[in-house]
Amino acid sequence: MTTRFIVVRHGETEWNVQARIQGHGDSELTGNGVAQAEAIAGRLAGERFDAIVASDLGRALRTARCIARGHGLEIRTDARLRERSFGVGEGLTYEEIDRQFPDVFSRVRDTDPDAMIPGGETRRQFHARVGDAFRWLAQSYRGRRVAVVTHGGVLSSLYRHIHAIPIERAHRIAISNASYNAVALDGAAWRIEAWDDVSHLPVAEPFDDS
Repeated sequence: MTTRFIVVRHGETEWNVQARIQGHGDSELTGNGVAQAEAIAGRLAGERFDAIVASDLGRALRTARCIARGHGLEIRTDARLRERSFGVGEGLTYEEIDRQFPDVFSRVRDTDPDAMIPGGETRRQFHARVGDAFRWLAQSYRGRRVAVVTHGGVLSSLYRHIHAIPIERAHRIAISNASYNAVALDGAAWRIEAWDDVSHLPVAEPFDDS
């Protein structure tokens, strides 16, 4: 019995454009981000889903509402699908967070998985949360098809879980806004069926997470 998830990153936000850390904070979708959300909704309109589950943060919910319109399904929110919390670092640019908290987040070098910004989560805590969320979803929706709308860091963590990539190791993972990512659980084995597919977007800015 195979359980399938289409996992979508939210549309582009103002802070994405400014290269700022969002975390549990929020930023409005840009005009381009709204168009991206509509584009992924159009792509998914022809697919059947048993449920739509989303992070409860505004940028993910805005994207999920576009998708839900074509399916007549109520969006179920799950706070475990939130982006990693960066505490007092939220709102900083990637350059600023790398300078002030060098062990917490980097795409180009290994980092300490237990380093924490005040008020935030460690990489290890975040990775465990994401793993728990998808295990719960797989149990709850066994044998069904689910659309999940979430964040770049969550997708990065899911990719690491599936490929058993150590969380302390820098590893570039392509995660574009409003991308199409298909993963399946067959028995105890996870597999990726599509990743960072942006063929539905007229212009896509590639984004790599660690």
